[in-house]
Amino acid sequence: MPLAKPRLSFWQILNMNFGFFGIQYSFGLQQGNMSPIYKYLGADEATLPFLWLAGPMTGLLVQPIIGAMSDRTLSRWGRRTPYFFIGAVLCSVSLFWMPFSQTLWMAAGLLWILDAANNITMEPYRAFVSDKLDPEQHSLGFLTQSAFTGLGQTLSYLTPSLLVAFGMNKDAVNSRHIPYITVTAFVVGAVFSICSILWTLKTTKEHPLDEEEKRRIRSQPAGLGSTFAEIVSAIREMPLTMRQLALVKLFQWYAMFCYWQYIVLSISTTLFGTTDRTSTAFRDANLINGQVGGFYNFVAFLAAFALVPFTRRFGAKVSHAVCLTLAGIGMLCIPAIHTEALLFVPMIGIGFAWASMMGNPYILLAGCIPPHRVGVYMGVFNMFIVIPMILQIFTLPLYYRAWLGANPENVIRLAGALLLCGAVSVLFVKARRAPAAVAAEAIPVR
Repeated sequence: MPLAKPRLSFWQILNMNFGFFGIQYSFGLQQGNMSPIYKYLGADEATLPFLWLAGPMTGLLVQPIIGAMSDRTLSRWGRRTPYFFIGAVLCSVSLFWMPFSQTLWMAAGLLWILDAANNITMEPYRAFVSDKLDPEQHSLGFLTQSAFTGLGQTLSYLTPSLLVAFGMNKDAVNSRHIPYITVTAFVVGAVFSICSILWTLKTTKEHPLDEEEKRRIRSQPAGLGSTFAEIVSAIREMPLTMRQLALVKLFQWYAMFCYWQYIVLSISTTLFGTTDRTSTAFRDANLINGQVGGFYNFVAFLAAFALVPFTRRFGAKVSHAVCLTLAGIGMLCIPAIHTEALLFVPMIGIGFAWASMMGNPYILLAGCIPPHRVGVYMGVFNMFIVIPMILQIFTLPLYYRAWLGANPENVIRLAGALLLCGAVSVLFVKARRAPAAVAAEAIPVR
């Protein structure tokens, strides 16, 4: 029977999760800037989803494999940390070169590398948190990750506006119409990505594996074939709670991909009546999205901590349902808002939902999976994120003009409706703990 893990202090948990700041700064740059960059390089509105294919495809392929590999890794640097470092280096290089893209396909290719790098880092990182923390601290650990998600993305969204406040010209662009404030934001992201991971590696060490666990890992067959076999086995033996979460994730991630791809176009349409990529109005819409996006991520940063006692009292299911409901109502309201100041109101609900998405589903997951399969199940769980994104990419262009009237505002309304569906579906999830986790809670720390 595994012994319960020692309780970590709040500051230890902060240090452990600080690397998420850089990862999420990178994701924030993608969410807030990739559609505008694609537009600057000449992309068509209806086909924008296809250019976002890199994230879900690399997540579908990379995360389960890396998660399974990290479960089996024995090295002097640890089981999970080698993946953090390699992914952070690749991420920084891709971020640096992204705003210097000369063609649409150069930007799309760099996004594939960037997303692969983030995926190499992501699931071993989530498994690392589960490895380090006692089940009673899972809510604090994963919601602290949510807090750094909010903080990193807040700064990434706000960086262009801050650069303008510091004196940069918002209308100064390079030869491909990409604003220099966007170029600078990506260079800053490259620095943050590597430095935050290095901080976590310096301050937080993995728990050493006992001899029994090392023998178990060494006894497993090596090679890519055995890794795939482990993934297939894990999917076949997937816990009921994890299976039920699939529907929730379908609604919420289809919705969020709709939002990220079309929010700049929706704001530009609602406030300025144009989506012309060469216009000042379109650049202003991008800056406004950075401001409201920074606000909802700051709300997520605060909400992640506020949700800890709420989640402990009412459970992760109820907490997640409430947050998704707030976001769904908020997104339905966005197209009806015609003043910049009022756009911040629905962002409160979106911020709570974003904090919840980064924490509560993982609380439910961590309690139902066996400890020796944390890495592979965290990777498989990511399939519930990327498959909805892939569905969105290939289905939205089919009905963007016919059903949504080629109107970006209707895409945001669709996202709101789907989040409300997700709020209902999460209430039907039956949360259960893995036998090993239950046993571990019953054994005192020593």
